[in-house]
Amino acid sequence: MAEIIPAILPKNYEDLKNKIALVRGVVPLVQIDICDGIFVKSKTWPFLSAGKRTDLKNSKRSVLEEADLDQHFKNILNEVEGMPFWEDIDFELDLMVSDAVENFDIYTKLGPKAIIFHLEAIGDVNAFKDFVEGIDTYVRDSIKIGVAISPNMGVEQIFPLVNHIDFVQVMGIDHEGIQGEEFDEKCLVHIKTLKEKYPDLIISVDGGVNFDTAGELIDASADQLIIGSAIFNTDDIIRTIEEFKNL
Repeated sequence: MAEIIPAILPKNYEDLKNKIALVRGVVPLVQIDICDGIFVKSKTWPFLSAGKRTDLKNSKRSVLEEADLDQHFKNILNEVEGMPFWEDIDFELDLMVSDAVENFDIYTKLGPKAIIFHLEAIGDVNAFKDFVEGIDTYVRDSIKIGVAISPNMGVEQIFPLVNHIDFVQVMGIDHEGIQGEEFDEKCLVHIKTLKEKYPDLIISVDGGVNFDTAGELIDASADQLIIGSAIFNTDDIIRTIEEFKNL
């Protein structure tokens, strides 16, 4: 049975808080999609506005430092407040941002159980391996590291990283950062290829997961199903989650 993880694409802090409240006590973990409006077109909490790459060419400041950020986010970083309902539910961060590696230390201050980097944004695979190996042991023991791969990328690009990360997130859609996109069946090929080569590798699937595709994904040996609109756009969220769990 695959683990069901609701995915939240938060428009703002209130949207984040309200959606977590809907699944608090129902699931142990949610995924929070963070989009900077640069790596993907979407822009989510904590970004009120996004910095631009052109603004940063001659600057040592990162996109995160240049952007207009939500005050709650700043308060969390300064330990004035915590993430919504942090005592009742865990969360992982799907960083669909242009400088996730550079700002890793900042995102860890949110207290996630896992952080997901996108292969397209990583760039140099060898440099990323060095980065992961250089993470402080205490942080590495408390935060799992995942790497996401999109349907149109060659799955072999993930092979050099498998022994350095905790899981792979296979994207089921071509355009990250948008919920409700049509499922891309190349995702199934990615899952099967990875499982054949690395049987013990944990594989999550994010994007395009619904009642029409979940069965195929489970048959392909997906371990975790990341589900957004198919959960939150229903009238009975708790019942919907239970139905997914029972597939």
